[in-house]
Amino acid sequence: MVEARERASSEEEFKDENFIERPAILDKYKAAAQVTNAALQKALSLCVVGADIYTVCQETDKFMEEELRKVFNNKKSKKLERGIAFPTCISVNHVMGHYSPMQDESTQLADGDVAKIDLGCHLDGFVAQAAHTVVVLGDASAKVTGRRAETVLAAYHAFRAAQRLIKEQGTNTKVTQTIARVANEFGVNPVEGVLSHKMKKHLIDGNDVIINKETPEQKVEEFEFAPGDVIGLDVYVSSGEGKPKEGDYRTTVYKRELDTQYNLKIKSSRAFFAEVSKKYPTLPFSIRSFEDSTGAKVGVKECVSHDLLTGYPVLVEKSGEFVAQFKCTIAVLPKSTIVLAGELPIPVERFETEKKVNDVELISILESDLWKKDDKKKAAKKEQEEQKQ
Repeated sequence: MVEARERASSEEEFKDENFIERPAILDKYKAAAQVTNAALQKALSLCVVGADIYTVCQETDKFMEEELRKVFNNKKSKKLERGIAFPTCISVNHVMGHYSPMQDESTQLADGDVAKIDLGCHLDGFVAQAAHTVVVLGDASAKVTGRRAETVLAAYHAFRAAQRLIKEQGTNTKVTQTIARVANEFGVNPVEGVLSHKMKKHLIDGNDVIINKETPEQKVEEFEFAPGDVIGLDVYVSSGEGKPKEGDYRTTVYKRELDTQYNLKIKSSRAFFAEVSKKYPTLPFSIRSFEDSTGAKVGVKECVSHDLLTGYPVLVEKSGEFVAQFKCTIAVLPKSTIVLAGELPIPVERFETEKKVNDVELISILESDLWKKDDKKKAAKKEQEEQKQ
């Protein structure tokens, strides 16, 4: 417990610093992002017809852990904490998210499945998250049509538009409004209750947020983006109403509640919680990663009942609908915005639908580059040269 208190003290000291005050922070984000991007590609390569979701999740998590050992591995930095920051989840069709099944409860991918891959890792507590939607097709030349195509394209274009609005003096309100406008072009709905958080060291759910869809009951405070911000931008779109409910699946993804203490009664629960505290002290994990799955199932039950852990339940839309998700880790630098992890294009030529973005303002946003601050000196010099000519 002394070690945990020392860790907490250290986090308090540095958690409010950003990469402008301490440039090495950005290097750690970039290193984690490199692994996250590679892991996302790995998972995509494994998502084929007939693939077992448990196996894909396990192999992708193992890949992240192995690749993390290869970065920042000199004598000075190899002792830095590193590991999974969000376990691989593969949620299919109407299942919205957090599906990371145990081996005996897993399912297989089928032709036509709309699969959302969500994962993340960290280096020294600096997290890079990403999510991508892929339509699993047995025929390499097959096209994606109908509501599948409309849902995925809407989410992808809303995601890209949102990226371009995260800039100095831009607002979370504008991002939320734009997501809704893009979804409307395709006749689909942004999913309610989804938040994109500003991130800090060992913190993926900061207080400043972008809400995916605003409703009379669900609103957030407006804030302006500023240099130094790192945001986990998470965009969800549904062919249905976009109202999540808890599905009939086991919750396997959890996060430690640091403010709660309790002396567990069951021996296997104590062993499980000791491993959680050692390997996943602040960030989400999946109980499928534990060798003793029975002990994990027993342990998690007692831990949750005494508020030591918070679960990420598997959320679903109405059966028969489709949900698409795209997530990236994006940073606002002093003179530009960069996508650190999750900048992966989709093969738009494989998606066929009569619906598209027609709104002139939205088209202008989508055709623009990520934000880059105008260099007034260069602009003035260019203007002078043009006048001379």
